[in-house]
Amino acid sequence: MTKPDLNQHSIVAFLSDIFTRRGGEEYLGEPVTMAEHMLQGATIAEQNGQEETIIVGALLHDIGHFTSEFGTFNMEDTEDRFHEDAGADVLADFFPPVITDCVRFHVAAKRYLCAAKPEYFNRLSPASVKSLELQGGPMSNAERVEFEKNPHLQEIIQVRYLDEAGKRADMDISSFSHFAPMVQRIVDEHCGGET
Repeated sequence: MTKPDLNQHSIVAFLSDIFTRRGGEEYLGEPVTMAEHMLQGATIAEQNGQEETIIVGALLHDIGHFTSEFGTFNMEDTEDRFHEDAGADVLADFFPPVITDCVRFHVAAKRYLCAAKPEYFNRLSPASVKSLELQGGPMSNAERVEFEKNPHLQEIIQVRYLDEAGKRADMDISSFSHFAPMVQRIVDEHCGGET
């Protein structure tokens, strides 16, 4: 994939445009659209008084479904499309590592939780169960030990829980424009005085 020509001042508008143009797409057979799924996670995080990094991590965790040249996962897939890497790669220049790690490792967090807390598997929707198979299933003990070394482990896990929570058909959610000032503030803090 060719990375779009973005900077500190255009990244938020770029993300907003993705939500506007493509947010209405189906989300893996769930009762929500792609945008609703991510906005629900961010809204729940905000309502629960989570830190801004968690809110924005939840808001953007699945952005790779839109930016990946491999397209969106569907239930007929026979191999993983690595949307988490595609999303993190687009965000990496503009967001702090804690947020890009939440994006890059939210899939690994599902595998981790299914191994570390087997009851977590019962929270998964049918689409999450299907994608878990393609993503390698629950982690091995060696993978768990390695994953636990990530300095942002707790934030990644929080975003993972929000990922599973953001699949409700009946939820009032905030729009992307509601979160845009928060997103821009985090970008500006990360990028400093760059122009």
